[in-house]
Amino acid sequence: MRDRPSSPHILIRGAAAVLLALLAGMTHGRAAEVTPVVVAVTVDNAKVIRLPDRTQTVIVGNPIIADVSLQKNGVLILTGKSFGATNLIALDAAGTMLAESTISVQAPQASVITVQRGLERESYSCTPNCQPSVQLGDSNKYFGEVSSQADARRMLATGSSK
Repeated sequence: MRDRPSSPHILIRGAAAVLLALLAGMTHGRAAEVTPVVVAVTVDNAKVIRLPDRTQTVIVGNPIIADVSLQKNGVLILTGKSFGATNLIALDAAGTMLAESTISVQAPQASVITVQRGLERESYSCTPNCQPSVQLGDSNKYFGEVSSQADARRMLATGSSK
């Protein structure tokens, strides 16, 4: 007698049956616990999310990591603020949880080059020419210098002063 199935197809069918039972498992009006969906967003970027019908309240576990802006017709704008993970919960008017998602805020991958000089780190956006692009984790001196130049340029462009 064997302890394990003779075919991987049996394992897949068994796992599928367990998954269907969990998803369909309505007992006494409560849905079975389901792992929250993971929504990935990049730092300083936004993503549009559609909320479940009847959503009245939206909660972000850690607003330092991600921020939300509720729009009309159940649309939510999710913005990545800092690296890390947090959760987002949608509640109806009675306080019943309608949905929960894990928000994963990640670093930009494609065009950012990191220069490491000992403990000092600098980031550059290379699309196609490399320009300073401060990122969380850059050295304080570099971050401050580039940020101050960007602020001064913005003020010149808008004609505003501090």
